[in-house]
Amino acid sequence: MPTYAYRCPSGDDFELVRPMAEAADPASCPDCGEVARRVFGGPAFRRLDPSLRRALDAGERSADSPPVVTSVPGRSRRATPVTRDPRHARLPRP
Repeated sequence: MPTYAYRCPSGDDFELVRPMAEAADPASCPDCGEVARRVFGGPAFRRLDPSLRRALDAGERSADSPPVVTSVPGRSRRATPVTRDPRHARLPRP
């Protein structure tokens, strides 16, 4: 379930874990009991897998000026593997 942040009129911040269907419902402050307003913030990227976070950061850094590519990535020297199976000799060649 998602976590929503709220701010009390007295300035206290707190979080509630509630279903998305109840996101717009009012929330009362656990300290003073007054109705609190919802506070919007950035997503919790600190909980992401570190490799995913690095990929997102790299994508953000390269948004304005992507790195220059000098060769096709993932290409090996041999385009098609050579097989020794005699059944493959009868197949049509490109």
